Amino acid sequence: MGILSDVEGLRRRAQKHIESGAITDEYNADRAEVVETLNTMLATELMCVLRYKLHYYTASGISADAVKKEFLEHAQEAQQHADSIAARIVELNGKPDFNPETLTVRSLSQYTNARTLHEMIKEDLVAERIAVESYSEVVRWLGDKDVTTRKLMADILMVEEQHAADMQKLLGTLHAA
Repeated sequence: MGILSDVEGLRRRAQKHIESGAITDEYNADRAEVVETLNTMLATELMCVLRYKLHYYTASGISADAVKKEFLEHAQEAQQHADSIAARIVELNGKPDFNPETLTVRSLSQYTNARTLHEMIKEDLVAERIAVESYSEVVRWLGDKDVTTRKLMADILMVEEQHAADMQKLLGTLHAA
């Protein structure tokens, strides 16, 4: 018969708690704690969008054009991450926190005023390393308690690792120039 032999029971449970949306009895994580963690990651991604956009618009110098393209791409990808995280928060019956007054306090990365291209890239590399470490931690913490959120965090982690590699390569290129 297979593992899904109680189809009627499955249907009854789905109808009984319809107001819970995606949250079923099989959800094993502390939903409030997951939403709080996701809001921290949301703030971090929003901070990255702002920092990369600032760097995109203010980068100057002989190597700026190639680096600006990378800054813009990373800003767009960070925005996609923020959107995906906000959507997952809603799926978990939570409320995404976009409050700009508390953004800097909730973000794991900082917003500073780097002036040179070298400072901008270094600042972004530090932020990407923070993202890699924090997403790795969240993936481990979630384990099999919330597979969907863990997959989202792991997918974002892969992009953050690439961003860190990109920034490291740019830093090396600037040093070589």
